[in-house]
Amino acid sequence: MIALTADSIILDIGFKTEGVLPLTAFPPDKPPKPGDKIQVTVKGRDPEGYYELTRGKIERVTDWSSLEKAFAEKSPIIGTVTGVVKGGLSVDVGVRAFMPASRSGTKDASELEKLVGQEIRCRIIKLDVDDEDVVVDRRAIAEDEERAGKERRYSELKEGDTVQGEVRSLTDYGAFVDIGGADALLHVGEISWRRINKPSDVLSAGQQIEAVIIKIDSEKRRIAISMKQLLPHPWDAIAEKFKPGERVRGTVTRLMDFGAFVEIEPGIEGLIHISEMSWAKRVRTASDVVKTGETVEAVILGVNPAERRISLGLKQALGDPWAVVAEKFAPGTVIEGPVTSLTKFGAFVQLTEGVEGMIHISEISAEKRINHPQEVLRVGQSVKAQVLALDTEKRLIRLSMKQLVPTGLDEYLAEHKEGDSVTGRMTEVSKTSARVELGEGVLAICRIPEIAAKNESTTKQQSPAAPSKPDLSSLGSMLQARWKTGPPADEAKPEALRAGQIHKFRIAKLDATSKKIELELE
Repeated sequence: MIALTADSIILDIGFKTEGVLPLTAFPPDKPPKPGDKIQVTVKGRDPEGYYELTRGKIERVTDWSSLEKAFAEKSPIIGTVTGVVKGGLSVDVGVRAFMPASRSGTKDASELEKLVGQEIRCRIIKLDVDDEDVVVDRRAIAEDEERAGKERRYSELKEGDTVQGEVRSLTDYGAFVDIGGADALLHVGEISWRRINKPSDVLSAGQQIEAVIIKIDSEKRRIAISMKQLLPHPWDAIAEKFKPGERVRGTVTRLMDFGAFVEIEPGIEGLIHISEMSWAKRVRTASDVVKTGETVEAVILGVNPAERRISLGLKQALGDPWAVVAEKFAPGTVIEGPVTSLTKFGAFVQLTEGVEGMIHISEISAEKRINHPQEVLRVGQSVKAQVLALDTEKRLIRLSMKQLVPTGLDEYLAEHKEGDSVTGRMTEVSKTSARVELGEGVLAICRIPEIAAKNESTTKQQSPAAPSKPDLSSLGSMLQARWKTGPPADEAKPEALRAGQIHKFRIAKLDATSKKIELELE
């Protein structure tokens, strides 16, 4: 014995060409070893020119009794193919026999022609001595040898072995691989650490591969192998390779209702949650923003090697629009943008990509009371508004539409200045101040001097006493004195201030920004 292959041994038989003896000729538990001497018989040559050998002596049968014995014992016999006939081959086995093409072990007619003149091993599958009808089968011998070879191969293999194999066929779920006489399944998930949709995307029939046996089912004679287990796991070095805050590019592999999975390198996928897809709008499903197969740029938000998870942000790669809001939209700034949504308490307006402001229902119109924003606004409508206030930490911007519409107060402020003399009606009066109406929708505050307040108090205290009987003798002289000199000083007192009175005032202070007017009595 000079060499051992997966299914046969090569022997030096003293000829110019070596001989080949199938391993099935030996018990599975007693395989031959290099150097052993084995007694064999030459039975023919294979297509490659090697001598085909057998351990037993196979003789040509020469009579019907020998044929009957071989048929009963299902023993192999030697025959010579004499020609191609309809439906198969004519074989000389001591008598003329027929071998159907389907039992010849060939694939097509051209291979049948190559068997003519060759000695073959076959088995009698039908024998009728009276009709001299003999049918032989070559394929059964090959199948028995293949089955025995697989049994021996199964007994030799164990989990963890690295094997070489040839891809025999491909399916949607994996590839069947011949690993030296035994069939093994390479599942699509075991081809690579990266996600593969179909085995045919990376493998082809006839391709030579290297894999490791990951499971053997002795009862069902099934072997599972893996190619990716021979490669380093990509997650082993993930913590050193990817850091939060880094930008990465990847391909969208899967879309779910809650987000999209992106492969950032072979075997490494990250998840972009729908909440991390857009600054500008509320994303209902990931397919509204990205598509399978699309290449995207994202920012790493978090890495968890233990759970093999990477969180990605799509909107972060675009930059946070709120970073410049304080500069672009200071209070008092006038903006214009579309209405994005309406609620019962107000309307949201897009100022720029990713930035929205809210117009409270009370800030929509100065002309009428509004019960719902939809009475005057609609989604998509472009509106102008003024920024009232902003809170960058809470990401809130308050807007007003009515501040841009001129009112009676605006016109009054534009037409008057401090020091002007004006007339107004007092609507409310207290000890220190009075609320004054200068016109429709124009209200001001008037500070009441301390003297006026005292006079008002004195007037209230000096209510007229109960009338007494007048002194008629002195009435004439009193009227004459008042006509000549006027009333006494203590009786010439101003009228008490009260609501509803119309007075003249002087504008003491006018603030157009805060829209406040302060008055003084003239």
